[in-house]
Amino acid sequence: MKNKTTIRIANIDDLPFIVDIYNQAIRSKSATGDMNEFTVDERIIWFNKFDADKYPLYVAQQNDKVVGYATLSPYRAGRQAMSKIAEISFFVDNFFQRMGIGSALVKHAISDCKRLGKDNLLAILLDINPDSISLLKKFNFEEWGRLPDVIDFGKFRCDHLIYGLNLK
Repeated sequence: MKNKTTIRIANIDDLPFIVDIYNQAIRSKSATGDMNEFTVDERIIWFNKFDADKYPLYVAQQNDKVVGYATLSPYRAGRQAMSKIAEISFFVDNFFQRMGIGSALVKHAISDCKRLGKDNLLAILLDINPDSISLLKKFNFEEWGRLPDVIDFGKFRCDHLIYGLNLK
Protein backbone atom coordinates (compact mmCIF):
# COMPACT_ATOMS: atom_id res chain seq x y z
CA MET A 1 0.00 0.00 0.00
CA LYS A 2 1.36 3.38 -1.01
CA ASN A 3 1.82 5.93 1.78
CA LYS A 4 -0.25 9.08 1.41
CA THR A 5 1.79 12.25 1.17
CA THR A 6 0.32 15.39 2.70
CA ILE A 7 1.67 18.87 2.07
CA ARG A 8 1.33 21.55 4.73
CA ILE A 9 2.97 24.74 5.95
CA ALA A 10 6.05 23.97 8.05
CA ASN A 11 6.26 24.72 11.75
CA ILE A 12 9.32 25.10 13.95
CA ASP A 13 9.07 21.46 15.10
CA ASP A 14 9.81 20.45 11.49
CA LEU A 15 13.13 22.27 11.43
CA PRO A 16 15.34 19.33 12.54
CA PHE A 17 13.93 17.23 9.67
CA ILE A 18 14.33 20.08 7.19
CA VAL A 19 17.96 20.59 8.25
CA ASP A 20 18.67 16.87 7.95
CA ILE A 21 17.21 16.77 4.43
CA TYR A 22 19.18 19.86 3.38
CA ASN A 23 22.40 18.43 4.81
CA GLN A 24 21.83 15.33 2.66
CA ALA A 25 21.63 17.66 -0.35
CA ILE A 26 24.88 19.36 0.68
CA ARG A 27 26.62 15.99 0.93
CA SER A 28 25.44 15.07 -2.57
CA LYS A 29 27.58 17.88 -4.08
CA SER A 30 24.99 18.28 -6.86
CA ALA A 31 21.85 19.77 -5.32
CA THR A 32 23.06 23.02 -3.75
CA GLY A 33 26.02 25.36 -3.75
CA ASP A 34 26.35 25.15 0.03
CA MET A 35 29.38 23.09 0.97
CA ASN A 36 29.17 23.03 4.79
CA GLU A 37 26.39 21.35 6.69
CA PHE A 38 24.14 23.31 9.06
CA THR A 39 22.95 22.80 12.61
CA VAL A 40 19.34 23.38 13.56
CA ASP A 41 20.34 26.49 15.54
CA GLU A 42 22.08 27.93 12.48
CA ARG A 43 18.85 27.65 10.47
CA ILE A 44 16.38 29.26 12.88
CA ILE A 45 16.78 32.77 11.43
CA TRP A 46 16.46 31.33 7.90
CA PHE A 47 13.31 29.44 8.92
CA ASN A 48 11.70 32.51 10.49
CA LYS A 49 11.98 34.47 7.22
CA PHE A 50 9.22 32.35 5.68
CA ASP A 51 5.63 33.58 5.86
CA ALA A 52 2.64 31.38 4.98
CA ASP A 53 0.87 34.34 3.36
CA LYS A 54 3.79 35.68 1.31
CA TYR A 55 6.65 33.21 0.90
CA PRO A 56 5.78 29.83 2.45
CA LEU A 57 7.87 26.88 3.49
CA TYR A 58 5.94 23.67 2.82
CA VAL A 59 6.71 20.19 4.13
CA ALA A 60 5.74 16.85 2.66
CA GLN A 61 4.75 14.39 5.32
CA GLN A 62 4.16 10.64 5.35
CA ASN A 63 3.06 8.82 8.52
CA ASP A 64 4.04 11.77 10.75
CA LYS A 65 7.53 11.98 9.19
CA VAL A 66 8.72 14.98 7.19
CA VAL A 67 10.12 13.48 3.97
CA GLY A 68 10.68 16.62 1.91
CA TYR A 69 10.16 20.35 1.76
CA ALA A 70 9.81 23.22 -0.67
CA THR A 71 10.21 26.95 -0.27
CA LEU A 72 9.00 29.99 -2.12
CA SER A 73 11.40 32.87 -1.60
CA PRO A 74 11.57 36.44 -2.87
CA TYR A 75 13.53 36.99 -6.05
CA ARG A 76 15.68 40.09 -5.57
CA ALA A 77 13.96 40.99 -2.31
CA GLY A 78 12.92 44.59 -1.84
CA ARG A 79 12.64 45.41 -5.53
CA GLN A 80 8.96 46.16 -6.02
CA ALA A 81 8.91 45.45 -9.76
CA MET A 82 9.98 41.88 -8.97
CA SER A 83 7.43 41.22 -6.22
CA LYS A 84 5.31 38.90 -8.40
CA ILE A 85 8.26 36.55 -8.95
CA ALA A 86 9.10 33.79 -6.48
CA GLU A 87 12.04 31.42 -6.40
CA ILE A 88 11.12 27.80 -5.75
CA SER A 89 13.47 25.33 -4.07
CA PHE A 90 12.68 21.74 -3.16
CA PHE A 91 14.48 18.89 -1.41
CA VAL A 92 13.46 15.30 -0.68
CA ASP A 93 14.93 12.93 1.89
CA ASN A 94 17.28 10.48 0.13
CA PHE A 95 15.26 7.49 1.35
CA PHE A 96 12.05 8.88 -0.17
CA GLN A 97 13.26 10.01 -3.59
CA ARG A 98 11.56 8.76 -6.76
CA MET A 99 8.28 8.29 -4.90
CA GLY A 100 6.43 11.35 -6.24
CA ILE A 101 7.20 13.58 -3.25
CA GLY A 102 9.12 16.19 -5.24
CA SER A 103 6.28 16.29 -7.77
CA ALA A 104 3.71 16.73 -5.01
CA LEU A 105 5.70 19.60 -3.50
CA VAL A 106 6.22 21.42 -6.81
CA LYS A 107 2.58 20.93 -7.83
CA HIS A 108 1.39 22.29 -4.49
CA ALA A 109 3.69 25.31 -4.67
CA ILE A 110 2.56 26.12 -8.21
CA SER A 111 -1.10 25.88 -7.25
CA ASP A 112 -0.55 28.16 -4.23
CA CYS A 113 0.99 30.92 -6.37
CA LYS A 114 -2.40 32.35 -7.33
CA ARG A 115 -3.26 32.89 -3.64
CA LEU A 116 0.18 34.45 -3.13
CA GLY A 117 -0.11 36.75 -6.16
CA LYS A 118 2.87 35.31 -8.01
CA ASP A 119 3.01 35.46 -11.83
CA ASN A 120 6.35 33.71 -12.36
CA LEU A 121 8.37 31.03 -10.64
CA LEU A 122 12.12 30.69 -10.96
CA ALA A 123 14.22 27.70 -9.99
CA ILE A 124 17.93 28.38 -9.69
CA LEU A 125 19.94 25.19 -9.74
CA LEU A 126 23.10 23.42 -10.80
CA ASP A 127 23.45 21.82 -14.22
CA ILE A 128 24.77 18.66 -12.51
CA ASN A 129 21.33 18.03 -10.99
CA PRO A 130 19.47 16.18 -13.78
CA ASP A 131 16.72 14.86 -11.48
CA SER A 132 15.61 18.35 -10.49
CA ILE A 133 15.84 19.54 -14.08
CA SER A 134 13.59 16.66 -15.17
CA LEU A 135 11.11 17.44 -12.41
CA LEU A 136 10.95 21.08 -13.41
CA LYS A 137 10.44 20.17 -17.08
CA LYS A 138 7.59 17.86 -16.04
CA PHE A 139 5.80 21.01 -14.82
CA ASN A 140 6.65 22.99 -17.99
CA PHE A 141 9.53 25.01 -16.57
CA GLU A 142 11.97 26.06 -19.29
CA GLU A 143 15.61 27.06 -19.18
CA TRP A 144 15.59 30.86 -19.09
CA GLY A 145 19.23 31.42 -18.27
CA ARG A 146 22.64 29.82 -17.85
CA LEU A 147 25.70 31.14 -16.10
CA PRO A 148 28.48 28.96 -17.51
CA ASP A 149 31.18 27.48 -15.29
CA VAL A 150 30.54 29.84 -12.36
CA ILE A 151 29.95 27.34 -9.54
CA ASP A 152 33.25 26.31 -7.96
CA PHE A 153 33.33 23.25 -5.71
CA GLY A 154 37.13 23.31 -5.60
CA LYS A 155 37.64 19.99 -7.38
CA PHE A 156 35.17 20.77 -10.17
CA ARG A 157 33.05 23.55 -11.61
CA CYS A 158 29.57 23.60 -13.11
CA ASP A 159 26.95 25.89 -14.62
CA HIS A 160 24.26 27.74 -12.70
CA LEU A 161 20.86 27.45 -14.40
CA ILE A 162 17.71 29.49 -14.16
CA TYR A 163 14.52 27.65 -15.02
CA GLY A 164 11.31 29.61 -15.23
CA LEU A 165 7.58 29.12 -15.40
CA ASN A 166 5.15 31.86 -16.42
CA LEU A 167 1.94 31.34 -14.44
CA LYS A 168 -0.20 33.93 -16.23
